Amino acid sequence: MNKNLSSLIIILLTLTLFCSSAEAKKAKPFLLGMSAAFTGPSKGLGIELYRGSKVFFDQVNAKGGVNGRKIFIKAMDDGYNPEPAIRNTIKLVEQDRVDCLFNYVGTPTVTRVLPVIKHFNSQTPEFLFFPFTGAQPQREFPYEEYVFNLRASYRQETWGLVHNLYMIGRTRIAVFYQADAYGRSGWDGIRKALREKNLNIIAESTYHRGASFDDSMKKQVEIIKRGKPDAIISVGAYEACAAFVRDARDAGLDVPICNLSFVGSENMLSLLAKLEKKTGYTYTADLINSQTVPSYEDLSLPAVREYRKAMDGNQPPPEGFGQDYQPQKYSFISFEGYLNAKVMTSILERMTEPQYQNNLYAATLSIRNLDIGIGTDINFGRGKHQGLDVVYYTTVSDGKFVPLIDWKRWSK
Repeated sequence: MNKNLSSLIIILLTLTLFCSSAEAKKAKPFLLGMSAAFTGPSKGLGIELYRGSKVFFDQVNAKGGVNGRKIFIKAMDDGYNPEPAIRNTIKLVEQDRVDCLFNYVGTPTVTRVLPVIKHFNSQTPEFLFFPFTGAQPQREFPYEEYVFNLRASYRQETWGLVHNLYMIGRTRIAVFYQADAYGRSGWDGIRKALREKNLNIIAESTYHRGASFDDSMKKQVEIIKRGKPDAIISVGAYEACAAFVRDARDAGLDVPICNLSFVGSENMLSLLAKLEKKTGYTYTADLINSQTVPSYEDLSLPAVREYRKAMDGNQPPPEGFGQDYQPQKYSFISFEGYLNAKVMTSILERMTEPQYQNNLYAATLSIRNLDIGIGTDINFGRGKHQGLDVVYYTTVSDGKFVPLIDWKRWSK
């Protein structure tokens, strides 16, 4: 065979293999690893967050994905417990080879996987995006470099609740909280906010993670009632917090009861509304919940209109989970999941641009003034791994949580 012809064939074969490899890489889906509660008393948190994210990714995939690459979530259940979350994280990274970790749920789980993520980063870049927790550990040294948060922190949420209660004359604030890293994070935020105003927590009681609505919170209520509070801030998950509201109202403790965004507003409200219907007593009055996303009732926001239209398709829970769970039509948590997915997609789009050379970290840091349709732009950068700082407030009206416009109705 002619020497020149042989060289040409070799070149053509090399180019063909290179192009095939490039096309294969281009078509390879993005895989996001999610460890969350899909079973147990807090399963509504993981299920709703997943549903919101998946419905957005489904829309992206239906249009061909990101430059031909579709986006999928590998969901694993940890029951809102640290040990399974650690095992899941190791499997997602080492065996499933996920592109990143995404949508983890809870402070006690996230805080325990942070050292694992840091360890993996000593070998190959691995980052956690948009965990459903406002705790401090992933926002501080030595872990802040490996985590990108979208939501505001618990310190911001608790400061806002304390400040607004203070402004209407409610200064005797008690705290009911989950006895773990999440509860203590919220407790610490409340304590710091009160100290700024030369005040202290007037009474406090705790419960064990995993408590259900059927559990009694009467002892916790008795402890708090002795402090004669004029407001209570709860730091917990929806079943336990609903049980506390029930027992507090039954004991005649008729003061505003506030909850953080993590609680799962709609799930908590659903439990209390069913109880109201059964007993004829009122349990849903004077509830105030802070939120880290706008209200899904605010139809002036483009993202809200998009989200509601997408969720009208009744996005199911992850396969294999939630058979005994009734999904919420709309919820603050699924809306947060939807926004998480929207920002994540923008980051993945940038990552495929030539200047970022598939560098997920650099692509994320490049996000500036990203408009996702909520009236507030998203910004990341060096030393800024939290995209949003806004806290919203809601209260119950006509059987649902709606934006809280005027706190003066609770003035003393």
